[in-house]
Amino acid sequence: MTGTTHEEISEERPWLLHIDRSSTIQRSGAGIVITSPQGEDMKFAIKFDFKASHNKVEYEALVLGMRIAQDASALHLLAYSDSQLIVK
Repeated sequence: MTGTTHEEISEERPWLLHIDRSSTIQRSGAGIVITSPQGEDMKFAIKFDFKASHNKVEYEALVLGMRIAQDASALHLLAYSDSQLIVK
């Protein structure tokens, strides 16, 4: 019996992207957590320098998270958010 290789894990399991936004009248931002197939987390807190709706902030966080995951060589990504409008 042989062990599972790093490459096999990468092909079997997707990368995970979790986003959550925060916004007030004056500012907005989001938290992004990207988890590799091996279980390694990359965490980001972002601040936006513009006023925006909750959906706009969530959308911008999703796009940024997808770009970061792509830069990390993610091929299969599952996105999670409390905004069903954004992730569906």
